[in-house]
Amino acid sequence: MTSAVADDTTDQDVFGGVDSHADTIHVAVISDNGGHLADAEFATTTAGYAAALAFLNAHGHVRAIGVEGTASYGAGFTRAARSAGLDVVEVNRPDRAERRRIGKSDPIDAYAAARAALSGRASSAPKDDTVAGIRALHNAARSAVKARTATLNQITHILVTAPESIRAKFGQLKGVDRTDALARLRPAGDAVHTAVLTALKSLARRVKELTAEHETLTRALDGEVTANNPGLRAAYGVGPDTAAQLLVTAGGNPERLRTEASFAALCGAAPVPASSGRTNRHRLSRGGDRAANAALYRIALVRMSSDPRTRDYVARQTAAGRTKKEIIRLLKRAIAREMFRCLTTTVTIPGIADLRPLRQSKNITLTAAARHFGVWPATISTLERGIRRDDNLANTYRDWLTAA
Repeated sequence: MTSAVADDTTDQDVFGGVDSHADTIHVAVISDNGGHLADAEFATTTAGYAAALAFLNAHGHVRAIGVEGTASYGAGFTRAARSAGLDVVEVNRPDRAERRRIGKSDPIDAYAAARAALSGRASSAPKDDTVAGIRALHNAARSAVKARTATLNQITHILVTAPESIRAKFGQLKGVDRTDALARLRPAGDAVHTAVLTALKSLARRVKELTAEHETLTRALDGEVTANNPGLRAAYGVGPDTAAQLLVTAGGNPERLRTEASFAALCGAAPVPASSGRTNRHRLSRGGDRAANAALYRIALVRMSSDPRTRDYVARQTAAGRTKKEIIRLLKRAIAREMFRCLTTTVTIPGIADLRPLRQSKNITLTAAARHFGVWPATISTLERGIRRDDNLANTYRDWLTAA
């Protein structure tokens, strides 16, 4: 632990900075004119957080504390500081050029965080804990998908080098058919055949278990997301995984994102000038939260394939000479604006609970209703169950059922 002697005057304004790690945090204090006052190291425990806050308060009136990793290693200290009524701001780690110039150590990073809080360079409020459950379910569901993909790849690689009789029997099967066939195996034959078949059976069963696990987690995630923000979940093209990612990116307190432009920049969807000479254009941003950017991309693809308004827009932009990449950039920026509105305001969701009972009371089948509107029966089914939101179709459908 390193420290400096605190000033005898405890009524001065000071700023704190925290460099967080798994087992320790390093806390630095500076005066309101940037002078270094003291720094010390504390454990990432309840007692350690209390000691760190006492250390900060001993040097004066704490105006703000800059913390690196408020949603990761610094989450515990952030909760303790905010519970004590202190103002915490989120600090990005220094860029590489600055680190090469001044070096790196825990005290250096802690003082840099304090200076960021003093200068106002760090001004974003940290995310609160209301989406912690969504974040946990989202991470678990994604890890299940990654593990399932890795297992499927292992099966493919084993079949490539498997004995000819095994490769001929299972190599041509695809998807669920292959997994089901391998899971039902009864390994037999010589030592090589038995070993290969045993491995394939084990991997196939693992795929089935991971698939069931992912489906269970997705159902739980869907329930949490819908309860947290029904307007976001009901937006066209927004599934449980996409909604969860946007909620995690924005945090449980999205009001900390002051404008929709700041949210677009956070998602890497803000247009970046790419002009030169007589060329005047913009390009896709390569910064921001890339997982949130991917979520906007998925929404754009869904709407380009099945949303009539989006398809008409794409046709107009294509006729105007824009490339597909440029059109997607425009769509992602517009979608970011819509998602920001869903995240920061209460969006009223029209009721659809009456549609299925009304159809059944008229003895109208899904197929008949779908044929009338020129859509697939699945479209009407998902509309009735609230899985797909289409307000225009819902209103027209209700009017038709009422008049039938």
